[in-house]
Amino acid sequence: MKKSVKQKIKSANPWEDALQSFLLFKKAEGLSERTIFDYRKHVNQFFRRFPNAWDNADTFKSSALEYMGDDIKPATYNLRLNYLKIFFQFSIEEKYIDTNPLQKLKKRKAIERIVDVHYSTLQKLLTLPDKNTFSGLRDYALLMFVLDTGIRPKEALNLILPDFDLKHLVVTVPPEIAKTRTERTLPISPVTSKAIAELIRNRHQAWGDNIPVFPTSDGMVMTSESWSRRLVKYSKELGEKVRPYDLRHCFALYYLRNGGNVFSLQKTMGHSTMDMTRRYVAFSSVDMRENHTKASPLGKLMPQRNRVRGLEK
Repeated sequence: MKKSVKQKIKSANPWEDALQSFLLFKKAEGLSERTIFDYRKHVNQFFRRFPNAWDNADTFKSSALEYMGDDIKPATYNLRLNYLKIFFQFSIEEKYIDTNPLQKLKKRKAIERIVDVHYSTLQKLLTLPDKNTFSGLRDYALLMFVLDTGIRPKEALNLILPDFDLKHLVVTVPPEIAKTRTERTLPISPVTSKAIAELIRNRHQAWGDNIPVFPTSDGMVMTSESWSRRLVKYSKELGEKVRPYDLRHCFALYYLRNGGNVFSLQKTMGHSTMDMTRRYVAFSSVDMRENHTKASPLGKLMPQRNRVRGLEK
């Protein structure tokens, strides 16, 4: 007889009981609502595809490995692995199952693609939101804010009024919404402060301080997916694809090109290590070499015929 992976049975779908207990535990640990949502989404996606995965140990293992064997990008693979592995481990500790079939799987190397959007495209993008509407004012202010600070979309969309000190041109990202769970302070430009102030002036009078600064038109939290859809709309008008994280990349690249300090960039971007920051440095260094070739005085001082094209053998 095959060994059952189910130890507790409270309903027709014991994985739902385990998930409910797991999410309550994670909420008690202080995880953000967004992270709780992501756990629920990934576990549900797995069991929607394999509803009988917990019937027995063999079925569980084959289902989990088949799911992880999909032809997906490394970043997607790593997300699945992270969320499911932690959920399965909790389920073992709580006696819902006996084994974790993902325990020996390792993350795949995923290199985040750095996107460089030209200044002219960004300038045009900023002209597209209809500032005669609240959603247009919000989109314009949010575009300005991300391009000015490089803040992560999820962090920006959860900021509330007390996080903004427009008078002193600073915004505080609280630890509870920061990806790294570390508070950081972001300086903003006067023009960005002006755009955000205009958005705040047009908020519904009934909205309190705890409604996000960049909400939906009816005062709800705007999701990352909704923001992505807004940029899809603008991308069609631009004739060029621009995604939420592309704006974060643009901030980092132009910050370095304009002489920004790499350590300040790390702190502003909220990178816990220098690894990702170094990738921006390496990317922008290519531009610096190209600019040096074009701008070096020797390009004018040295006769064309005397420039070294290569070493003769």
